[in-house]
Amino acid sequence: MADDNRDETFIRRLVDRWHRATAAGDVAGILALMAEDAVFLVPERPPIRGRAAFAQGIKSALETFSISSIGEVREVGVSGDLAYCWTDLTVTMTPIDGTSATVRTGPALSIFKRGADGEWRLVREANMLASHAAELELKIDNLERELMTDGPGG
Repeated sequence: MADDNRDETFIRRLVDRWHRATAAGDVAGILALMAEDAVFLVPERPPIRGRAAFAQGIKSALETFSISSIGEVREVGVSGDLAYCWTDLTVTMTPIDGTSATVRTGPALSIFKRGADGEWRLVREANMLASHAAELELKIDNLERELMTDGPGG
């Protein structure tokens, strides 16, 4: 049990280091936290497969945006050399040209694996981040459906 608590604390700190490295634009720092064969699942896009593909994407994004993220870790579970982490994320992408920032929020489920060196690294992540504009569109769609079903005034 003490090892699980230590591992849970390590996972929580790893998530925090990820946020700090992202805000600093520290690509090498982010890459050090993931396995070579990490896979990222994101809405409306094909999977990002591997550390190199992730590096290419983040480097490209950092050419035109500063990126900050915060997250509230909701749950961490550890079983042997595997762990998961459920986090509610907010990611803000601010264009370097000073135009309006894009804010995306939503849950993420991350899976970590302890390597032969004893270090935990991200191996899989699925995030369901939606832009605030997309959330507003969904609310409007739901309201329109409700009005069509019930009619004005319910």
